[in-house]
Amino acid sequence: MKALRFYAPGDVRLEDVPEPVAGPDEVKIRVRNCSTCGTDVKIRNNGHPNITRVTTMGHEIAGEVVEVGADALGGFQVGDRVQVIAAVPCGECHECRKGWMEVCENQTSIGYQYDGGFAEYMIVPAAVLKVDGLNHIPDGVGFDEASAAEPFACAINAQEQIGIEEGDVVVVFGAGPIGAMHVRIARGVHKAGTIILIDINAERLKMTADAVHPDITIDGSSVNVVEEVLKLTKGRGADVIITATPANITQEQAVAMAARNGRISFFGGLPKNNPTIALDSNLVHYRQLHIHGANGSAPEHHKRALAYIASGQIPVKDLITRHVPLADALEAFDIVARGEAIKVTVEP
Repeated sequence: MKALRFYAPGDVRLEDVPEPVAGPDEVKIRVRNCSTCGTDVKIRNNGHPNITRVTTMGHEIAGEVVEVGADALGGFQVGDRVQVIAAVPCGECHECRKGWMEVCENQTSIGYQYDGGFAEYMIVPAAVLKVDGLNHIPDGVGFDEASAAEPFACAINAQEQIGIEEGDVVVVFGAGPIGAMHVRIARGVHKAGTIILIDINAERLKMTADAVHPDITIDGSSVNVVEEVLKLTKGRGADVIITATPANITQEQAVAMAARNGRISFFGGLPKNNPTIALDSNLVHYRQLHIHGANGSAPEHHKRALAYIASGQIPVKDLITRHVPLADALEAFDIVARGEAIKVTVEP
């Protein structure tokens, strides 16, 4: 079968590999959709410390069960339509026992320690089944939509932490697919008031705004975004700011534009070789700001994402603006890197 394999930074190959066979405690799926994200591009370019062997990439996965091991948990059957979690908690550590599975100290990941979904077939490991991480796709939800549940789950986790309240002014930095999802969740789930979407790529900003309809857009390449937000809020600042982009300056700007008692989500991780920012600690102190990290998601967030998609409360179908075959998976990465689509999905 064909699979997209990571060998080293800058060395990713689409090649023929043996089709896997499910072990006694595993499930094998035929991948129908594996969507892409900026992390895939970063891995292609720079690698990742958790990828220590040649591995099949891809972690936003939906497919169809084709083989079930005799001892596999979950009662799955051949033909079941399923979606797979990406970050795999151990279920046993202190954090998992506390219900903080998204920050499991023993976390492993699909596409890192386990072969991922940029392939015709993949094995769902026992570790995923152990934590109830293989989910039935609800009726009426397409495989492409289900593959988008993984980033959706991450956005749900972040917004739960910051506690968006009805009527809040919410700023989202980053007009990529995750920024689009943040806009929709803030409005559709939390009933936010004014939503402001910011990006430095004017074309991507317009493309995403046309889909998710924030109340206001700001082109960060042409204006001082902090001054603009303060002007729009009559000097008060934003109640909630989400930095859905791996840019140091956006985190600094988020603190500067936060209203008193404002909540900030540092959603996008920063480059490993430049992870620090200049923080005015007095702003945090005197404005009583709340700064939250956001690390992936727990299995429960995936179930909630699928339910929101199935109900129509948070649509994602229109955010998937490019479908490409597995043969063109590397081109899909380039489309993501150039910001030419909202969400790109690969279809083996």
